[in-house]
Amino acid sequence: MNRMFKSIILSSLLFGTLSFSTEIETLTAPTNNVLELIQKYQLEQVDYNYVKKAINQGNRNSVNAVLIDARPEIKYQKGTIPSSLNIPDTKFDEYYSVLKDIPKEKEIIVYCGGYNCTKSPIVAEKLKEKGYTNVKVYPAGEPEWNKLSYLEIDTSVVKAYQEQNLALIVDARPYAKFLQETIPGAISIPDTNLSKLIGRFPINKKEKIVVFCGGYSCEKSHIVANKLKSLGYEEVMVYAAGLPAWKESGEATTAFSKTVIQEKIPKKEQFSKNGLKLGSDDGSVDGEWLKKLILDDKVPSYIQIVDVTSNNEFKTGHIKGAINIEAGKISANELLEKLPKNKTIVFNCTTGGRAIEAWSKLKDAKFDMSEIYYLDANISCKDNNCKIDVNEPLL
Repeated sequence: MNRMFKSIILSSLLFGTLSFSTEIETLTAPTNNVLELIQKYQLEQVDYNYVKKAINQGNRNSVNAVLIDARPEIKYQKGTIPSSLNIPDTKFDEYYSVLKDIPKEKEIIVYCGGYNCTKSPIVAEKLKEKGYTNVKVYPAGEPEWNKLSYLEIDTSVVKAYQEQNLALIVDARPYAKFLQETIPGAISIPDTNLSKLIGRFPINKKEKIVVFCGGYSCEKSHIVANKLKSLGYEEVMVYAAGLPAWKESGEATTAFSKTVIQEKIPKKEQFSKNGLKLGSDDGSVDGEWLKKLILDDKVPSYIQIVDVTSNNEFKTGHIKGAINIEAGKISANELLEKLPKNKTIVFNCTTGGRAIEAWSKLKDAKFDMSEIYYLDANISCKDNNCKIDVNEPLL
């Protein structure tokens, strides 16, 4: 996933060659479902260049507009457009307070998981109902932005990269600040010395690079990230919360070592009791494992794939053998009641967001989740011919 999280969200390689792949069009405009909502709510659409100009340098103090990521929190944490705030459409009332200090006339741009994602117009309309007068939508959303620019990631993602040595971590603050305290393993490349120190970056332009500085108001990490993107580095990320958030979360720095209590960590199970291969993230199925089974038409009978999109989306195309339950419109109890019994359930949708939400809805209701999972993947189908790009796990 040339994406993070998040989706941060990077697409994994397909297994084999899909003979039908040329039949599935890459979306270049909002789907009918999305367009109907945009027109119904009378929302203005903006493009990548408009958003790029709106966020200015990328740090929160410099933006001309407030960006709202309408995807689930886990998607937001894995990778979001720099400076964005998170208001998931299904938890609007819970997250809406992030705008408490934003004037009603301030320009707000809402986006989500691309041209087939309805979350952004839904959140945009709710903001208009709250009295915001200048609300727009960026329909191409995170997928397009991720291809053209860099993403902002959460502390949890940086921690995972650091612990597993998966990325080069760069401190863009002055060298004196670096010497005082930094994230263990980081190297110092101050933005003011960037031209002189550019040779310290990897030759391989596909290496993951995470840049940070002094927090959300600091533009130094964004300066370095923009320069790296202009030089052709493909997997550049900014840890915009920076060293302040790292310290606040209790993580060790070079000036402070966290006391580690040695505990026996239980071995993580690889399969569910029924035999489903588990993914790295809590509640996820191993996406590549399931994708191969789907494409080979060999999904075991104990697995029931449940497509949680709308009925219209489901009719357009879906994974062979899947059933349709629009989970977003029903309660946790109703959802559980509709699920087939004595099956291992795997939720799926078009970008992974609604599947995660369906799983989270049941988990939050304290139901038994031992055989209920989600597939975090970008899926586009024509009839039963599906292109599946598995999203990179956080861990």
